[in-house]
Amino acid sequence: MILHGYWRSGTSYRTRIALNLKGLAYEQAGVDLRAGDQRSDAFRALNPQGLVPALETADGVLTQSPAILEWLEERYPEPPLLPVTPADRAVVRAMAAAVACDIHPLNNLRVLNAVRALGGEANAWAAQWITAGFAALEVMIARRGGGFAFGDRPTLADCHLVPQAYSAERFGVDPTPYPHLMAVVETACAHPAFADAHPDRQSDADA
Repeated sequence: MILHGYWRSGTSYRTRIALNLKGLAYEQAGVDLRAGDQRSDAFRALNPQGLVPALETADGVLTQSPAILEWLEERYPEPPLLPVTPADRAVVRAMAAAVACDIHPLNNLRVLNAVRALGGEANAWAAQWITAGFAALEVMIARRGGGFAFGDRPTLADCHLVPQAYSAERFGVDPTPYPHLMAVVETACAHPAFADAHPDRQSDADA
């Protein structure tokens, strides 16, 4: 498999975590978002949306990280990243969606550039939505966490949460109101699959 992504992209980061948790081998091809590589004809041939990540697989090119993570779970079910029961799976998916649907899309690069173009303060904009999402996730994790966001094993929720916590730090979000969430992040970041996926460890990262 070849993962086309950007070292600091949250969606690429969560995909690397899931691939690592599954123990899968993959190559990486850097797509420099700051240089506009995502708008090149070559990349748009892989993903017409011009967004990262894109994952080349034996089943074809996959796009949209939530879809990629679900494909990984179905194609490579061990170790599982979803709990056993439908109700518990729904909780984990809700945690993941809180990031993928309600936080991350509002603080990705193209949205921040649009905020700046309209005269807004991009970091404050991003922090507003991260704070709102983390407040909800803090309650969810307090109810269902057990070392990780849900229970005592990594799930799709953790794949989404850790990259968002990395972004929160970049945008200056105060972590103090979220002790359960930050405890999960600390536990996860000590896991080799998460540590190896960290942006600073990627070959295309800034020096």
